[in-house]
Amino acid sequence: MPSFVITGVSRGIGYEFLRQYSSDPQNIVVGLVRNKAETDKKVSEDADLKTRSNLHILQADVTDYDALKAAAAETAKITGGGLDYLIANAGYISPIDAVVPIGELFVSLPLGSGSQLTESSADRPEEVSKTMRDLFEVNVLGQIHLFHLFTPLILKGGAKKVILVGSGFADIDFTNKWDMFPGALYSISKVAANMVVAKFNAQYKGDGVLFLSVAPGTVDVGQYAHLTEEEQQKMGAMAAKFMAHAPHFAGPDTPEHAVGLMREVIANASIEKGNGGDFVSQFGNRQWL
Repeated sequence: MPSFVITGVSRGIGYEFLRQYSSDPQNIVVGLVRNKAETDKKVSEDADLKTRSNLHILQADVTDYDALKAAAAETAKITGGGLDYLIANAGYISPIDAVVPIGELFVSLPLGSGSQLTESSADRPEEVSKTMRDLFEVNVLGQIHLFHLFTPLILKGGAKKVILVGSGFADIDFTNKWDMFPGALYSISKVAANMVVAKFNAQYKGDGVLFLSVAPGTVDVGQYAHLTEEEQQKMGAMAAKFMAHAPHFAGPDTPEHAVGLMREVIANASIEKGNGGDFVSQFGNRQWL
């Protein structure tokens, strides 16, 4: 029976991975969440998921090493000691840089000033520093701990695949060519996360373990629901850049469709095909939209 561990399954892409993989009764699916009670309730109210005996929810925040260690031990009991797939979906998206250029992150602009820096702009390096630390704590260090603790199970599995849910914003060439300034701090953390994937690949590809970063594309998981009018204008400008890059772009994808595409990439990727340590899109290449 193929076995899966998926982090961050309480909502969005993680929940959709949970739903799709557990739809096959032959799969054993373990979801890791920060709030187990809340997720258990959500699953119990889901007409599709509530009857699936192959689905297990464990509590573990990726920033809590001891909780991850306990979750790995519990997973081994559930799966019989091995693990086929680890889907590292849990991540932190910072609240301050979604549509703000990096040069404006350090100031709090007066109301009505648009993007113009003035003498009355309030300096806020502490907030930027804390945000960057939070991003690295979750998106980088958390993934290192996760990979370290679950790789022993992966080594005993059959498929031996470790997948990081990446981001197209981590592509430096894409950023430079299309002036993609949004999500600066988040993007920096995801670039570092890709290096985590590469370094683990360098160590374990000889053991047959595939480490791969797969970006889902732009997916609507409610992250833009509360933007201000000015932020919406900046988001519109970013959407225009998306369309210049990919004329077919018609807006954010659904989690269901994005995860379906990612699953196909995950299924087809292998060390033999040269995918070890790679960073690809939901299409299996560098087409991010």
